[in-house]
Order: sequence, then C-alpha cells, then structure tokens
Amino acid sequence: MKFAIIKERKNPPDRRVVFSPETLAEARKRFPEAEFVIESSDIRVFSDEAYTKLGFEVTDDVSDADVMIGVKEVPVDALVTNKDYFFFSHTIKKQPYNRELLKAILDKNIRLYDHETIVDPNGYRLIGFGRYAGLVGAYNGIRALGIRDGLFKLPKVETLADLHEVKEVLNKIQLPNIKILLSGTGKVANGASEILDHMGVKEVSDALYLTSEFTEPVYCRVDVMEYAKRTDGKVGDRLAFYKDPSGYESNFLPYAKLSDFFIAGHFYGNNAPYLFTREDVRHPDFRINLVADISCDVDGPVASTIRSSTIADPFYGYDPISETEVPFGTEGTITVMAVDNLPCELPKDASEGFGVTFIEHVLPAFFNDDEKGILQRAKLTENGKLTERFSYLQDFVDGKE
Repeated sequence: MKFAIIKERKNPPDRRVVFSPETLAEARKRFPEAEFVIESSDIRVFSDEAYTKLGFEVTDDVSDADVMIGVKEVPVDALVTNKDYFFFSHTIKKQPYNRELLKAILDKNIRLYDHETIVDPNGYRLIGFGRYAGLVGAYNGIRALGIRDGLFKLPKVETLADLHEVKEVLNKIQLPNIKILLSGTGKVANGASEILDHMGVKEVSDALYLTSEFTEPVYCRVDVMEYAKRTDGKVGDRLAFYKDPSGYESNFLPYAKLSDFFIAGHFYGNNAPYLFTREDVRHPDFRINLVADISCDVDGPVASTIRSSTIADPFYGYDPISETEVPFGTEGTITVMAVDNLPCELPKDASEGFGVTFIEHVLPAFFNDDEKGILQRAKLTENGKLTERFSYLQDFVDGKE
C-alpha cells in the first residue's frame, strides 16, 4: 500500500504536516509493507531535502498513491478521483463553506477519513493538534495581557523555534496577582494548563477559587458539571449531559464574578447552554476582562467571541454595551484572543506530535484488518455515498440545511 504525504494548498498557508521526516522513518520501520512518498512543498516546516536525506521519494506527482494524507482541506480541483484521503474536512458540523467540498468528494468517489472522526469506541478523539492549540492559546492570552497592561512584551509564537523556546521566554516574565479560569478536560485544556504550570501558577479547587482571594496568581480548571447545572435542581451527570444537554443551564456567572482571565479550552456540543451571554457580560459584577477563546465558536457559547482573529492580528476588544468590536486595549472592554488556527504557530512541534499518534492509532488499522474499528468509525464517505454513521449530513449535501 502506498501512502502520499500531500502538499498543503489552502490559504493562508499552513506549514504543518502529518509526519515529520523522523516520524515517517519510524513509520517505515514499523510497517515495512507500507510505501511512503512525499509531494514536494515549499511551505512545509520540514524541507523536501529533510525527507530525501532519510531515503524518501519527493515528487510533484503522487497520483499513483493509494492513500493521500494531509492536514487542512484539499481544494476541489486538487482532489484525485477514486482515492482514500485523510484531512480535516470541517464538514461534520455542516459547515456551509465546505458543502461544495463534501459534494465533490462524493462525486469523485473518494473515501474520506476525517482526522476529527478518528475516535475510540466511546467517541474519544485519538489524534489531533489540541495540545498545541492549548499551548499557543494560553501563551497568546498571556501575551495580550502583557501588551494591554504594559507589563511585559512577549514575542509571537511564530517567531520562536519550538516549544522549548516558548517556555524559555515565559521564564523571563511574571504574572500579576490575577485569577485565571480554564474550562475543559481534554487535550486543549491540558495544553493550556501545561503553560500555566510551567509558569508556576498554582492550581486551586473550584471551592477555594469561589470563596477566596489570593496574593499570587492562581488558576482553576472547571469541567462542564461545574459551569452547567440542571434546570430542575437535581445533580447533573456528565455522560447524560453529553447525550442530551437540553435540561441544563449555565452556571458560569459565579466564576465570571471572580475571574480576571478566562481561557476557553472546552468542547462545545450542539444544544448545550452557552457559558455566558451578551446580557451576562453586562452584569455589573462580571469581572472577566480578558478571554483566550481557544475553542473559538463564533457567536456561540462565549459571547465576546464575535469573530475569529488571525495570527497576524490576534487581539481585538469587545464592548459589552454596544455588543460590537472595538480596538484592542480600549478601556472598559473585554480583550479577546480568538485565533482559529493556533497550532500553525508551532508547526514543528505540532507536526511531530501528530505523527506519533497517527502511527499509534491509524496506520496499524491498514495492516490488521482494522481490528479496532478505527477506520470504520472514521470513514465519512464510500462508493459515492455517505456512510451510515454520517448519513445525517445528507440534507446538508442536498442543500436542504
């Protein structure tokens, strides 16, 4: 079986790749029956020469490969008919901007596996860039704080070589006495807490966070059962919430009244209650003045996120009164960091980490008859049709939604 590491063609350019040269060499060693070829790229964080030095073929034409592996969406005109593809398609939530892409995948008889749908039997994601989104998102929020309040000046992550250098520059600064709230328990939140832990910010329980003030910076990590509660007053159940969140309402305001900086690292499911609304932000006791929205659901559960921002221009202000965007640093507003492609700022580390998990969870499935059902669960399309697991997308494909 021949696997192709394809060139990223989406704009703005993405320098990440699923396999670094060294990780791909490890894949070749573990799966000698697999053949790997590299599509030439002048934007990839690892040069073509880095792959050729390890004995991989680099070429402009990979159309003879069986499986095409990329990171971001493949433009319709670059899709090769009758192939298997792996990439983030951004279609499973019925994203309207990629409807034509999904239609083209079906028309071209492509078997699509979305990185986002590579999950275990319980639906837990097995691969992704979440940790790196969390790392960069937390750093960017701290950077915004330093610039806005004149405390310190951190360089952009994209100007630093790797995660080691990111942590080195953080060693040179000190946070003021603030309370930081971090939502989520997955890879994204783990990445954010890694940054806070590295800086020596103490983690405290939600009980202590809600009842105490401190003389040093602290952070509290909350899960959905802390910031959401049942409307009938009964004790909530996390798994039941994930299946049906309709009987729940937000319990976020008690935290918002006591927090200065909010890092949104949670996953937001359909029909779940918003964490805080635009009306909540106008509450006289709403204290949060800085939001690093790593989750970045626009006009969604975090009311201050009214648009995604960019690596080039990562910060803006949100005015609670007018409910509009204002310049970053405007007095009396909430500073927002809502970059939606954060791992792109740390392409080397993100690529290396992604490849390790791909080798562990995905490649074996091609050579063991998919004994764990990895490919079966991840497959969106086959034989020109949606698979049963993703049949809910049919109305979206047909333009009825």
